[in-house]
Amino acid sequence: MRIAALFDIHGNLPALEAVLHDVRQAGVDLVVVGGDVLPGPMPHESLGLLRALALPVRCIRGNGDRIVMESRAGEESPEVPAAFREVVRWNAAQLTPSDVAFVSDWPVTFRQYVAGVGDVLFCHATPRSDTENFTRLTPEAHILPAFGGVAADVIVCGHTHMQFDRTIGAHRVVNAGSVGMPFGAPGACWLLLGARVELRHTSYDLDAAADRIVATAYPQAQHFAEQNVRHQPTEQAMLAALS
Repeated sequence: MRIAALFDIHGNLPALEAVLHDVRQAGVDLVVVGGDVLPGPMPHESLGLLRALALPVRCIRGNGDRIVMESRAGEESPEVPAAFREVVRWNAAQLTPSDVAFVSDWPVTFRQYVAGVGDVLFCHATPRSDTENFTRLTPEAHILPAFGGVAADVIVCGHTHMQFDRTIGAHRVVNAGSVGMPFGAPGACWLLLGARVELRHTSYDLDAAADRIVATAYPQAQHFAEQNVRHQPTEQAMLAALS
């Protein structure tokens, strides 16, 4: 079995389209979406593309998906900074009943055996939390309790938008990076699991993508286009911020 793991799409439809082109070329058997399809500038369109994909798709819930769904239900999560509350409300308003039904069914983890890799557990941030931050530089002793008692050969996560492949205790922990808001090299990041684990990167037309995003009614469209598409935060800056 070959699996494409796509995390942290954040409504960046052009990035998702580009990655799915590469996914099809890779001949995968399953696409695992690791959470945070939401929020972002094209939430309804991104969900629609995933639902229409002519491949089996399994989705898990990220903290972004959770807070948008809470907003849709009339609840405002206290974890959302004031500067992003309008974005969350706007995303919630874009969802159709079919979108809501689709996202409501997402579990917090997914498990799949992959020959050559072993038993793989997919979670958004860590097995115990959808908001826990850690990077390739986080000391093992600090993050080890998050993986205590987890029975899996490989744990695939996202959330911090930076790819890595490291060992934590008895586990190989791989961060798939972000499709829609990567920190580091321009483009989109994802993961291919088959006979081995491969960190993948997809290039796409950033200027054309930014123009499409600016043309939306997304409240922070210009900022997203400039700071997350045409340009991205550097890995060095984000490692410093999260350490």
